[in-house]
Amino acid sequence: MSIHLLSSSEHQQWDDFVDQHPEGTIYHKIAWKNVVEREFLKKTYYLLERNDNKITAILPLVGFHSALFGKFSVSLPYVNYGGALYYQPQSLQLLLTEAARLMQQETFDSIEIRTMQDSDYSLPCKASKVTYYLSLPPNEDDLMQQFKSKLRSQIRRPIKEGMYTQTGTHELLDAFYAIFATKMRELGTPVYAKSFFAQILQQLSQHAVILIVYDAEKKPVGAAFLIHYQQRMEIPWAATLRDYDHLSPNMLMYYDVMRYAIENQCTVFDFGRCTQGSGTWRFKKQWGGQERKLYWYYLLNQGQSLPEMNPNNPKYQLAIKIWRKLPLKLTMLIGPYIVRDLP
Repeated sequence: MSIHLLSSSEHQQWDDFVDQHPEGTIYHKIAWKNVVEREFLKKTYYLLERNDNKITAILPLVGFHSALFGKFSVSLPYVNYGGALYYQPQSLQLLLTEAARLMQQETFDSIEIRTMQDSDYSLPCKASKVTYYLSLPPNEDDLMQQFKSKLRSQIRRPIKEGMYTQTGTHELLDAFYAIFATKMRELGTPVYAKSFFAQILQQLSQHAVILIVYDAEKKPVGAAFLIHYQQRMEIPWAATLRDYDHLSPNMLMYYDVMRYAIENQCTVFDFGRCTQGSGTWRFKKQWGGQERKLYWYYLLNQGQSLPEMNPNNPKYQLAIKIWRKLPLKLTMLIGPYIVRDLP
């Protein structure tokens, strides 16, 4: 067995390994590597193990070098999933040993590994984030019937108000981005560049789609960016306009995303990351899915504490308050330069 960095000649073999592995995600594939390198100009370190000329384990890593946050690496940034794919525990240990060597070579302060696996790593870990997986029935009628009556009423309310949805790709990007950028400013969070989502639509052209919610006057009031892979539909980015919250466009948005997933032969809907006990957590829990923990493991230098690059860190609260008061166009201009170093 040998561990080395991925070469361009091994890209197809890497993707084939991901497709065949039961824990493989779309973000493990070369297409996501292309998105990160082209949009964020990050250096990637894709480690693989070979045995008898076959790939038997992988660990994708992305390097960060930030004046604000230091040097670190993540598997994988900007999304919920990453980490090693392997079949034997010893393969994981070899990858982690090589990752630790790489951490010293590149002078990273830490390496963060995002995964749903709760065994084998034996590393410092955060497990406060969860997602919900909802099993999808084969048709829309069964989908509606599996919800409680109160939830069904909440879904029907925006429909009675004349709201409807549309799915598409590049032609809906402007509408999606206008809503998403507005919501991010309200949350005090720097927004990604529109080109980030354009890159995803290009690189993951068979797996990415946008859904827009319109009101009765055909105004976009809600938006979701969807990614599907191996019969699982995920909603990593979604937003609605605050002025329309009383009409519950988010209920129609999530329901129609599930309908779209069923139409495209998906059997699982992934609600995306949230913090236990938060309002977002309560919203996702009500749909009746299975809660699944997200484990973030860390390779750390001696004496290094767990990094806290998240909005709940008290030292970022003033910056968040200021960001919420900035003009929207300004946040769309400078936000992408900040968020590129927020994994």
